Amino acid sequence: MNTLVPVGTNVVDPRDGSIAWERDVTIADGVITHVEPSSSETTGTRLVDATGKFLVPGYNDMHAHALNEKDPSGALELMLAYGITGFRQMSGSDALLTARRNGTLPLGMSMPKLLELPADVLSPGNGATVEQAVATLHHQVKAGADFIKVAAVTPTVFSALQKAAREIGTTLSGHLPAASDPVSASRDGLRSIEHLGPGISMLAACSSDETAIRRTLAATRELTLPPITIPFMSRILGALLARIVINPIQLSSSDSIALLQHAINTFDESKARALGHEFAANETWQTPTLMRQLTTQQCDLPRFAADPDHRFVASATLKLWHSTRDKFVKKFSAAERATLRSEYDLQLRLLRIFDDEGVGILAGTDATGGVWLVPGPSLHHEFDELSRAGLSALRILQSTTIDAAKFLGTTDTHGTIEAGKVADLVLLDANPLESALALHTIAGVVIDGEYRSLADLEAIRAGVAAARSIT
Repeated sequence: MNTLVPVGTNVVDPRDGSIAWERDVTIADGVITHVEPSSSETTGTRLVDATGKFLVPGYNDMHAHALNEKDPSGALELMLAYGITGFRQMSGSDALLTARRNGTLPLGMSMPKLLELPADVLSPGNGATVEQAVATLHHQVKAGADFIKVAAVTPTVFSALQKAAREIGTTLSGHLPAASDPVSASRDGLRSIEHLGPGISMLAACSSDETAIRRTLAATRELTLPPITIPFMSRILGALLARIVINPIQLSSSDSIALLQHAINTFDESKARALGHEFAANETWQTPTLMRQLTTQQCDLPRFAADPDHRFVASATLKLWHSTRDKFVKKFSAAERATLRSEYDLQLRLLRIFDDEGVGILAGTDATGGVWLVPGPSLHHEFDELSRAGLSALRILQSTTIDAAKFLGTTDTHGTIEAGKVADLVLLDANPLESALALHTIAGVVIDGEYRSLADLEAIRAGVAAARSIT
């Protein structure tokens, strides 16, 4: 039997933060068969000296868009090189769902596993009315979508979709309409909220002047998109959305920024805690994608333009990102940019409150497609931002391992290191319970029982960088 054995490692249990010190972990055919005290008599086809290192379950990026790239191989390989062994694809299509059924998705051995896949984002383009939106939902479920990703629809459409989802036995995840009530959405079964809203929707619910803010939002025109009613319109709509996705903050008007500042000024912590209590009670998860928030709301931060990880990014994409930054600076005044900085600071505070209230939190990045987001490294930056928000090192580890498995209902096979679990693992040089910085110290990755050493991972990174340099 072909067996891999990390020898002498310290096995971290993300459920409670306990550590089984100095263990030999035997892996056969991609499955963990034994976790035993280390012994000089341990045998295996391949022994890996893991003495003094820490073994954790593989990382999961729970909000990614890698499969939307024309050639996703580089992004996916890079994700694995940074410890990501699984990802939740947050925008799909009929074509991707068909490819999954046929076993022809562009996924290989040196790539993370696809955890969930929706169809096209349900937006005003394919869900402008209740009738159209519900018809789209039924089509997507029939096509095999794991869930329905919703964005930018009206509150009326959103409510109708939640009702239809319950009736047909599927779930919704995505964006709250700006004028919607997060409490009602949570009670109606919303599975996860992405990007802490995004925008003002969540902060409005935490404002002492919520009623007036909601009244203003209700009178504000929602995003409009051309309906998918003619041949090739879905392709045109996709291209349009891609331009918006780069930095959606740039759609904001001066009036909307002013309203946002009012929501910030009237923030009520007691309301935020009550909202967090609702989310926890109703099992409405949050995928905050803090790095996505930061790169859009503070697009002009000098460190983004100077990021050394740009070696992994094609020159045309870099040019677009720099252009997006320039447009951001040109559009928003210094005072408006200060409001956006204040928004991010408040979102960090809000996330800490949610964590205190027991809300389920998932680590995700929104890479690829967003400005300054590099697949792979962005998840590590997300860990840092979660720490900045005040989450403990254990909670951050949980958000990318065991909590991802809980959300997906896969705790029987993933999320911990035990006999019978799938061997998707990350080997670290430092203790991830002492600091989230330890999550960066990757010494090796195991996926499907195959070991990638640090040298292997660096070779993957070098290969992606070389390929990007000629595109």
